[in-house]
Amino acid sequence: MRRHLAAFGPASAADVQSWSGVGAMKTLLKGMRDELVVFADESGRELFDLPDAPRPDGDVPAPVRFLPEFDNLVLAHDDRSRLIADEHRPLVTTKNLRVRATFLVGGRVAGTWTIELKRKVATLRLAPFAQLTRALVKELTAEGEALVRFAEPDATGHEVAIDAL
Repeated sequence: MRRHLAAFGPASAADVQSWSGVGAMKTLLKGMRDELVVFADESGRELFDLPDAPRPDGDVPAPVRFLPEFDNLVLAHDDRSRLIADEHRPLVTTKNLRVRATFLVGGRVAGTWTIELKRKVATLRLAPFAQLTRALVKELTAEGEALVRFAEPDATGHEVAIDAL
C-alpha cells in the first residue's frame, strides 16, 4: 500500500485495488488511516496519501512527459478520468488490450507516440488528441528529441514529427 501511494498517491481504495488486483483495500486503508493524509476529490471520494509525499499546488505547471507502453501511471487508477478523457481511452488501449505509449501535457494524456527507424533516421512520431499550441510543440519537441536520441542512439539522425489532426 505504501509503495503504491508513494508512486501514485493520492489514490482511492478502488485505485489501489484496480492496480494490485487485491480486494479489501477499504479495510486495509481504514486500518492505516491514522498514518495517512486523507483528501476528498471533486465527487467526494476519499483519496489517501503518505504524509510526507510531495504535493505541489494545483497552479504549478506540470512539464510534458513521455510514458512507455503499458505504463503504470496509465493503468494504476480505477477512475482513469483523472488522467485521460473517456473519449481518448480507445485511442490508448487497443482492442487486443495493448496500451500504447503516451505523452502528458499538464499531467494528462494528450496523445500517443511511436518511434520509427528508416534508413538510420529515428523519428519520434506524436499523434496528439487535440491541436497543440506553439509553446507546447516547442516543449514536446525538446523533450522528444532527448527521448529519441536515448531510444535510438545508433541512428544517424533524430527527428520529432507531429501528426496533423
